[in-house]
Amino acid sequence: MIASETPGPIDRLGELAGRIREEIRLAGGAVPFSRFMERALYEPGLGYYEQAVIGRAGDFHTSVSAGPLFGELLAFQALRWLETLDPPDRTLTWVEAGAHDGTFAADFLGALTARRESVEVRYVIVEPSPIRRGWQQRRLAGFGGMVEWRDEIPEVVGVIFANELLDAFPVERLGWDPLVADWFRWGVMDRDGRFDWCRLPVDGGLREWIPALPAELLGMLPAGYTVEFSPGAEAWWRRAAHQLRTGYLLTFDYGFGAEEWMRPERINGTLRGYRGHRFVDDVLADPGGADLTAHVDFGRIQAIGEEVGFRTDQFTGQDRFLSRLMTETLSAEAGFGEWTEERVRQFQTLTHPQHLGRSFRVLVQSRG
Repeated sequence: MIASETPGPIDRLGELAGRIREEIRLAGGAVPFSRFMERALYEPGLGYYEQAVIGRAGDFHTSVSAGPLFGELLAFQALRWLETLDPPDRTLTWVEAGAHDGTFAADFLGALTARRESVEVRYVIVEPSPIRRGWQQRRLAGFGGMVEWRDEIPEVVGVIFANELLDAFPVERLGWDPLVADWFRWGVMDRDGRFDWCRLPVDGGLREWIPALPAELLGMLPAGYTVEFSPGAEAWWRRAAHQLRTGYLLTFDYGFGAEEWMRPERINGTLRGYRGHRFVDDVLADPGGADLTAHVDFGRIQAIGEEVGFRTDQFTGQDRFLSRLMTETLSAEAGFGEWTEERVRQFQTLTHPQHLGRSFRVLVQSRG
């Protein structure tokens, strides 16, 4: 018997933790949390997203894991958006980043194929990871030439889509120190064989990201009050906006608007870890063994799109966005098909406040 070249779960986590400890040592005793999160999630061959299974068999639920209806509704929306593009085009170009194992793409393309619309479909998956690209290619093998893969976002006319991508970018965590009336950067150190929090100074480049806040507000913040922001997510949105000549930017994710950025109940920020559909007690324990995520600051994301000439068409809850689409599918000429009991069940999961409806926000921006 030939031994597997893929390490088992315990070996994998141990190897990844060892690599992070070595980086901490070389860095002089600590690294920023953003670097810890980057390696925990994306370390080639070892990180969480190189291994994880989404859905009921994995560690967290997504709209995709509720069933194919999510992809079917967005395929319906895509055809409507296609009619608004200038110049008119019969080629639907849909770019997805963060496609994981390709389930959404299969649902989306399956819906378009079943409708037999007189449009050509170009589905582009932006995927730099060879492991995830392999998962996607196996799942989408039946769709032939409709799907292509890129390492970076191409210049397109159409739709650029991200479902729960922005919350997976590594975040910077800043804490407030009232004794010196200034922010510090949360870092990670190795304390007697386990990872622990520490404080690092805020360098000049990072300080530029901190919004100017009234002295009265800062004076009320408790010690250690923590906020997060994601330079990677913001850079990705800006890059996507520059690559979209005409069309729509669309994202679904956990998050809050500009007016919700600082709330008194969020003393420790929004960083969470998930394993087996439960919160983990210690997000630093066992890097690579749990999903790490923080809420998206949609206020900053929305502002970036508007800065480069996009119009904000919608910023709303997933429940409202999908309910509007559902209403449009009910007319006979819509061609969406029957709302079976299974479709209704999936719709309830996607929109009910106790499931996914209240948790997720939807941002749609357009140009042209």
